Amino acid sequence: MNQQQVITELQSRGLNLVSDGVGASGRKGGAGPSDHKAVTVGGTTVMVPVFTEGAAQSPFVVKRDRNTGSSVLLKEKEVIAPISFPTQPKFYGLETAEGVPYWKIALLHSRNVLATTVLQNCIRYDNRKTACQFCAISQSLEAGRTIAKKTPAQLAEVAEAAVRLDGVEHMIMTTGTPNVTDRGAAYLMECAQAIRNRVFLPIQAQCEPPDDFVWLDRLRAAGVDSLGMHLEAADPMVRSRIMPGKARVPLTYYYRAFEAAVKVFGRGQVSTYLLAGLGDSKETLLEMCDRLIALGVYPFVVPFVPIVGTPLAGQSPPDSDFMFQLYQAIGSRLKQANLRSADMKAGCGKCGACSALSTFEG
Repeated sequence: MNQQQVITELQSRGLNLVSDGVGASGRKGGAGPSDHKAVTVGGTTVMVPVFTEGAAQSPFVVKRDRNTGSSVLLKEKEVIAPISFPTQPKFYGLETAEGVPYWKIALLHSRNVLATTVLQNCIRYDNRKTACQFCAISQSLEAGRTIAKKTPAQLAEVAEAAVRLDGVEHMIMTTGTPNVTDRGAAYLMECAQAIRNRVFLPIQAQCEPPDDFVWLDRLRAAGVDSLGMHLEAADPMVRSRIMPGKARVPLTYYYRAFEAAVKVFGRGQVSTYLLAGLGDSKETLLEMCDRLIALGVYPFVVPFVPIVGTPLAGQSPPDSDFMFQLYQAIGSRLKQANLRSADMKAGCGKCGACSALSTFEG
């Protein structure tokens, strides 16, 4: 298996990890991709599902040499690649003056990315008629692993420590949707301004398209370097079934928002999440990627991870062969368009740890 195959299959099937006591703490629940852990395979750090039902049945396991302390990845007893786990970051050992641990405010993703959900509640989450069926935004809050609202001052304090102690290179701020007007952009703007006043750290903000595109200019002026507005799925029928509330913002409005955002942040500095495995066909996903790339938007395609406790917990993740073919097709399109994740200033696409897509860009 080559590196692309290993990462693709690992992220689809998960890692059957006997103990979570190695490396930095994994992430359970919360907004965005979850139930995973950072692992470094053959020199590349990626996020791999370890807490899902599928991971418990995965053929991938880790074998540690007690003498040397090194580990290898095995698949059905065959050695696949060297594997290691990024260590717990130093900033996790600190807390605010009020006694809030820094790790409840922001987490390390991959090996050099700070990530936070500034508002851990969403207007759609508690209503089955509007909730995204794959989302677990309130799970980590209910379990006491985070706080509901991270203040701008708290985020700036943690960001400064993460840069100083752990060499964090960029930051991702996402949010639950608090309203149907600015859709979180106003609070993200406040948070970005506070961070920029404290430390230099490239920032990606993530929210639904706001009702007035003036918020895009305000986010940029506050210090946001790149913007993520996440489609999740491409087919309108899939969107209505899987995320009935979010689907009320039509694709046509997203396209307008993408076009406006690219004018503000620049080509390749706007991205969107597409979760492969929710029901979109390969053809539908590729058609959407073609449209996004033409707009100058980076289509960050990741395999759907069924999170325990969500309505889709029992749904199977996408087959690794499906993902590999999808990555090959999108990667060639990105290369032809000269739209590369490495050129992004900040964000999920730049981090790339939740997907193998960046390894296919050529």
